[in-house]
Amino acid sequence: MIEVVLNDRLGKKVRVKCNEDDTIGDLKKLVAAQTGTRADKIRIQKWYTMYKDHITLRDYEIHDGMGLELYYN
Repeated sequence: MIEVVLNDRLGKKVRVKCNEDDTIGDLKKLVAAQTGTRADKIRIQKWYTMYKDHITLRDYEIHDGMGLELYYN
């Protein structure tokens, strides 16, 4: 179980607990449940790399305590 911190740069930081074998799509659903935003309107990226929904957190080498960027489409 890892904790990922997502910052939307508008003053909101979301902390989500998930497994390393969860996909980015699963992470989006957890974030959507906490923020009240629909999961299909959320984009997660790090610098200029936009993460795809079907790839796992382990494949992207996302570890415990890592910070990601949260954008709303």
